[in-house]
Amino acid sequence: MNAPPTFESFLLFDGEKKITREQDTKVPNAAIFTLNKEDHTMGNMIRHQLLKDPNVLFAGYKNPSPFVNQIIIRVQTTSDYTPNDAFMNAITDLLSELSLFEERFKEQLKEKKEGLE
Repeated sequence: MNAPPTFESFLLFDGEKKITREQDTKVPNAAIFTLNKEDHTMGNMIRHQLLKDPNVLFAGYKNPSPFVNQIIIRVQTTSDYTPNDAFMNAITDLLSELSLFEERFKEQLKEKKEGLE
């Protein structure tokens, strides 16, 4: 079979960075973030979180190829807010939301188990 080993889809190789950033020269106050070893799930979650921020004018993502586990996120913000700040705030807020989700899930699971006993 010609498929690459499955670990290549999520393990970073030596010297490979998880996130890289470059300035978007086509539009003002914009940046392009590349997430290695990620797929549409992470790209869509981050894009959605970015769009909740009123200072974010545009947020979109793409997967350049189905054979490459990489997501490219483009962010444009207002002039008084940097794309880096928007991206970091989105990641921080997303982590908080996921922690809350995990906590509530565990509580409900515990209640369900206690109800069955």
